[in-house]
Amino acid sequence: MDEEYDVIVLGTGLTECILSGIMSVNGKKVLHMDRNPYYGGESSSITPLEELYKRFELPDSPPESMGRGRDWNVDLIPKFLMANGQLVKMLLYTEVTRYLDFKVVEGSFVYKGGKIYKVPSTETEALASNLMGMFEKRRFRKFLVFVANFDENDPKTFEGVDPKVTTMRDVYKKFDLGQDVIDFTGHALALYRTDNYLDVPCLETINRIKLYSESLARYGKSPYLYPLYGLGELPQGFARLSAIYGGTYMLNKPVEEIVMEDGHVVGVKSEGEVARCKQLICDPSYIQDRVRKAGQVIRVICILSHPIKNTNDANSCQIIIPQNQVNRKSDIYVCMISYAHNVAAQGKYIAIVSTTVETSEPEAEIEPALELLEPIDQKFVSLSDLYEPTDDGTESQIFASSAYDATTHFETTCNDIKDIYKRMTGSDFDFENMKRKQNDVFGEDEQ
Repeated sequence: MDEEYDVIVLGTGLTECILSGIMSVNGKKVLHMDRNPYYGGESSSITPLEELYKRFELPDSPPESMGRGRDWNVDLIPKFLMANGQLVKMLLYTEVTRYLDFKVVEGSFVYKGGKIYKVPSTETEALASNLMGMFEKRRFRKFLVFVANFDENDPKTFEGVDPKVTTMRDVYKKFDLGQDVIDFTGHALALYRTDNYLDVPCLETINRIKLYSESLARYGKSPYLYPLYGLGELPQGFARLSAIYGGTYMLNKPVEEIVMEDGHVVGVKSEGEVARCKQLICDPSYIQDRVRKAGQVIRVICILSHPIKNTNDANSCQIIIPQNQVNRKSDIYVCMISYAHNVAAQGKYIAIVSTTVETSEPEAEIEPALELLEPIDQKFVSLSDLYEPTDDGTESQIFASSAYDATTHFETTCNDIKDIYKRMTGSDFDFENMKRKQNDVFGEDEQ
């Protein structure tokens, strides 16, 4: 412990574990500590089921009908991976994919007028969908073709749109799309949580819709992937990568003090010893004086004995409730997985509802989502404060991650990772930097 490291990482959440893995692959000497006895921090999966009951302070233990406690791995933060997104790219480049198995999520649905509909995202599906009338379908199809052909480096594909100036609102006007179609395009395809995107230049929205379509094209059922045994497998996979490259791991290590000299970090004190470092990465819970509260997220874990109605009995799916449909500013999400992913006992389903809190009665805010899930065997409600760093780390060399937001996938988490990487190293993040060095197997059998 009494040693000099390049980087010390506090907390084993996904953001911290990926950065620790990248830094180790890049030859940095890394010490990674967590005050908890388990991996994953805020983004862990809880097993056995008894542990989840304890964590949420429920008076009873799980009933016999829930099956064996150790068959459960329940995520605290519900997210899926975009099949063509940045996290999958990180997993592939670092070969962490060898430690994980993924399944495609079976469907993506959107809520309209109290009912749920499959999200149409290909031309064929759009033409068959009940979400739109005949003429609307043709206009939407034209819009999808425009997006598919759009290339920001080729002005011939712009059709009179200036990607850096024209707002998304104007693009919708150009294709004469109605409010319902705008709702599901912005929220179920581009995956925005609010409507603020309408009045900014359209390039990012077009790229988000392309990401959705390209992710969908990879496997066909939905654009999302989910790891067997739960999301807690992800931080562990990257922790293993870091360890292969010489990273040192210590769980159950209380952090007593972050040691500063002349305004910048020089080490971390734990159990009376000081490990010295040049840079520090941590989640917000380790540096409460350098973060600010940026809102709250409510998440409700629901255990069900049935698939969700009107989803063709899917064993996994996502439902998006666009804010306009329920008079809110931000969307409500439902992520559902089940025994098919080795996260629940046979015949059981886990649906997790989440949204950004807007009122003083958060549980009433998610009522429309809970209605879709009835009957619910057991609910676990959590309210999490969202913290973001107030210090960019330039002076202090302390780099804090942002809390996991209410989005339904890991793209914002990956943007945070790339941003921290740039602030730490001074150079833009490049996926090539994550590649394992040739013949670097350090005692790992060739797969």
